[in-house]
Amino acid sequence: MKTLTSNKAFWLLLVICVVTILPFLGLPEYHTKGEPRESIVSYSMLESDNWILPRNNGGEIPYKPPFFHWTIAAVSTLNGGQVTEMTSRLPSAIALISMTLFGFLFFAKRKGTEVALLTAFITLTNFELHRAGANCRVDMVLTALTVCALYCFYRWYEKGLKGIPWLAILLMSLGTLTKGPVGTIIPCLVTGVFLLLRGVNFFRAFLLLSAWAILSLILPFCWYIAAYQQGGEEFLALVMEENFGRMTNTMSYDSCVNPWHYNFVTLFAGYVPWTLLALLSLFSLTYHKFSIQPAAWWKRFTAWIKNMDPVDLFALTSIVATFIFYCIPQSKRSVYLMPIYPFIAYFLAKYLFYLVKKRSKVIKVYGSILAVLSLLLFACFIAVKCGLIPETIFQGRHAQNNINFLRAIQNINGIGSFILIAIPTLLGICWWFYQRKYTLSNRFLYAIVALTMGMYIALDGAYQPPILNSKSVKSVAAEIERVVPASAGTLYEFIEAGVRSIGDPVHYFEINFYLGNRIGNFYKDRPSEGFLLIGMQDAERNLPEFEKEGYQFERIYQSPKPVLRQTAEIYKFIKK
Repeated sequence: MKTLTSNKAFWLLLVICVVTILPFLGLPEYHTKGEPRESIVSYSMLESDNWILPRNNGGEIPYKPPFFHWTIAAVSTLNGGQVTEMTSRLPSAIALISMTLFGFLFFAKRKGTEVALLTAFITLTNFELHRAGANCRVDMVLTALTVCALYCFYRWYEKGLKGIPWLAILLMSLGTLTKGPVGTIIPCLVTGVFLLLRGVNFFRAFLLLSAWAILSLILPFCWYIAAYQQGGEEFLALVMEENFGRMTNTMSYDSCVNPWHYNFVTLFAGYVPWTLLALLSLFSLTYHKFSIQPAAWWKRFTAWIKNMDPVDLFALTSIVATFIFYCIPQSKRSVYLMPIYPFIAYFLAKYLFYLVKKRSKVIKVYGSILAVLSLLLFACFIAVKCGLIPETIFQGRHAQNNINFLRAIQNINGIGSFILIAIPTLLGICWWFYQRKYTLSNRFLYAIVALTMGMYIALDGAYQPPILNSKSVKSVAAEIERVVPASAGTLYEFIEAGVRSIGDPVHYFEINFYLGNRIGNFYKDRPSEGFLLIGMQDAERNLPEFEKEGYQFERIYQSPKPVLRQTAEIYKFIKK
């Protein structure tokens, strides 16, 4: 790796990113409410030609600004205007790849190719970013825009705060158009704290960053005005709830409410598998006795901050400021912390090179653990294929789901899947010969990266798609399309939990996407005839009440698998 130039490393990294992410994006069907909820907005944009505030899911307005949905619609236009699992996830994948490459260029220029390349690989292979990069959610796009805006602000700092950081301003604008003002707040907050720590006058830093923040809000402000003209008070109330209410803990309903320690736990879990290496390394370090001297500690700490390398200080500030910011609201999700992940990767890369320099055996131990896991994964696959694991071992509430997962693995076939499954196994075997033959060097770190990527490739390309597809209701949607085609009449939904919820209502998001966004809202519309999609328990509780209003119902379909934890039914109805 020492002879690898920055230019060659960049193209190598690009090829690895593309090969390990893009081929597997379209394999899993939608199996959660989040992905179809976002993709259906893009579907509505293309269908209605409304690119400002399209209505979907029975008349609901989108909960997020439109940039992410614009990107899906743009990609889908290249696919003949068809929004698919692949086209809806591609913007997130491109965002992860772009952020990884941008980070490589940033650190390569300032810290060398080796540190930058390992930083990029760690960024690419931690669980949270890897998962978000293959998901149709706004968070990966927002993360990439936020992190790249921070990189641009550092370049502006290197130039002595001269000129206007137009690219940072544009990225913040797009970030705000992705998920609200937080797209501008985080880059300006981090940069402001960094400038103060570097001795920049408070008023100069405040005025400059305020000016850049105002400029970044011009494009979003234009969209907000246009959206308000379409959505009126309903749109304004949603904006206040999702942005100001979420940050000030004044939302009318609970949304992702978690305790103060949640961010620590989710950060630890999100950086798997690298957190295991960090934990193992703690046992290899040498510790010294220390006495409790708060005054002396504070003095050393301030001196350390003052003399810290500016890149290190900027990365540390990005981590700490962002982490503290997201500890303030009650609403906490693991994806909120993703902007700090590339900066953690930088410090982790430096730490791993330090361990190699100290000839720490932990590198070989960790690599051996990954090799064993890759071999165990293959052994488990063989055991499942041979029927050595009985279905009777699964008991309790989730027994049927686990049985479905087991059957999905048993049904894995095809030369392509077998090749992908063999990759981590072969890499695990190669590791054992490699670590016995060669002495510890920086090359071992890239061997560990290869082991990690091999496991991801097998999971993403072979194991995960059939398992996740066993949870999908795409087959149910196909049956509904056969029983109630669009030409037969309008299909409506009724979900008791969605009617009673104060905010963030529940819908048949997956089924509605696969049916082409043609499900109406029975509770609001009260139509005189049509077809009703409803859960079995909801039907038992609510259909008698509707019959008192003059409705007559005839059941014509019952799903073979649960949808939203209930057997889905379709009734043909008429109101006399």
